Amino acid sequence: MLRVRFAPSPTGYLHIGGARTALFNFLFARQNKGKFIVRIEDTDLQRSTLESEQVIIRDLKWLGIEWDEGIDKGGEYGPYRSTERIGIYKKYIDRLVNEGKAYYCYCTSEELESERKRLLEEGKMPRYSGRCRNLSEEEKKRFEEEGRKPTIRFKVPQNKTVVVEDMVRGKVEFDSNGIGDFIIVKSDGIPVYNFAVVIDDYLMKITHVIRGEEHLSNTPRQILIYNALGFPLPKFAHVSLILGKDRTKMSKRHGSTWVEQYRDEGYLPEAIVNFLALLGWSPEGEREIFSMDELIQQFSFDRVAKNPAVFDKDKLNWMNAHYIKSSSVDRITRLAIPYLIKAGFLKEEEIESKKDWVCKIVETLQENLTVVSDIVEKSRMFFDDEIKLEDEQAKQILKLGHVPNLLDEFEKQVMEAEIVDDDFAKKVFKSIQKATGIKGKNLFMPIRIALTGQVHGPELVSIISILGKQKILNRIKYVREHFLPA
Repeated sequence: MLRVRFAPSPTGYLHIGGARTALFNFLFARQNKGKFIVRIEDTDLQRSTLESEQVIIRDLKWLGIEWDEGIDKGGEYGPYRSTERIGIYKKYIDRLVNEGKAYYCYCTSEELESERKRLLEEGKMPRYSGRCRNLSEEEKKRFEEEGRKPTIRFKVPQNKTVVVEDMVRGKVEFDSNGIGDFIIVKSDGIPVYNFAVVIDDYLMKITHVIRGEEHLSNTPRQILIYNALGFPLPKFAHVSLILGKDRTKMSKRHGSTWVEQYRDEGYLPEAIVNFLALLGWSPEGEREIFSMDELIQQFSFDRVAKNPAVFDKDKLNWMNAHYIKSSSVDRITRLAIPYLIKAGFLKEEEIESKKDWVCKIVETLQENLTVVSDIVEKSRMFFDDEIKLEDEQAKQILKLGHVPNLLDEFEKQVMEAEIVDDDFAKKVFKSIQKATGIKGKNLFMPIRIALTGQVHGPELVSIISILGKQKILNRIKYVREHFLPA
């Protein structure tokens, strides 16, 4: 059975590139009726935190990327956290040392740094010289008496070509002479990533290792360990880097880089998933909007590109706006409420009593939202009775000679109405026109500006219905006192 995994290091938030890697693994597993595993690579004890682990799991679930085995689900190949597998690794470490394929290294960090500098000065690539490869027992004993804590290094075979057969990049070759004997166990006894990942993938029966291109340089080291232990190789697929629009590696200067940031800004998970799927993978045809089920049906490594993918924020915004428009008013209202509370427009205790009213606001604005957090600025007109004129055009319209008379008649119609709702809003303009003779833009525009301060915006009928009687009267009074001639 096909088995793939996503194995993040819990040293921070879920990066957008990591989310894409998880998604590609998930789509490939689901399409092939295989298993998707999530395990945690927490061998970096200083930087790994439980909080980061929980954030990664939360964000994967928010995206709709579910797994069959893993850290919070268990499974027959657990445990699924590296630090809980130390005893498992020891057996294979001892085997490599006993077979002469690995050895204890007593070099200090100062000695290694000195060696690195010397090689750089000579114009050579820094790599370990192998100075501890053939230490005598007396030399080992002397180093230990000095208090040196050894690492364990893998003995890299010389003059070998290490071949990576990659599902995305084809055949990639590495010269073993350029690798140098690398550490597989740190001086604190914790195995490093390149060793632990091999043992974990083998014991968890991982058939395909799908990960980012930045891991390609690690792969020859891992293949050497597979070969030394007699393990069969999985198939490898290294997906392209994600670049910013300036074609440099995605970073903070390009905007948000963590999934959490996009969620907090008001992006929908289906928009993020759809967008990420198209970063490095191209479907047949011109279509760009896909549900998760459709992505599962169509995804294929035959159409995964070698070239870097460019993160186009404008395209993501277009997709997100599409999914917002396609969502129910209830859903977007539920997502919008926290932003309205944070902005001070709503109080927690008002949510239930004002929910229908807020729903009406969202329904009116939904077509114009790019992200859900846009609701704050776009709905401000409904919450703030102090009208702020948006530009000079709005000021000039309110100075037109017929405006005082127009607002007087509008105020009169509102005051006489038992209820100001959609029905009233649809009829009131005909009544005003009949009473004043004012029509067209001369009728609609001053009322819009008096109610919102803006020349453009939602349908005036919706604005009147949402504001209701008292807010409309408050605003007419405010405009009269602040913007109309005395």
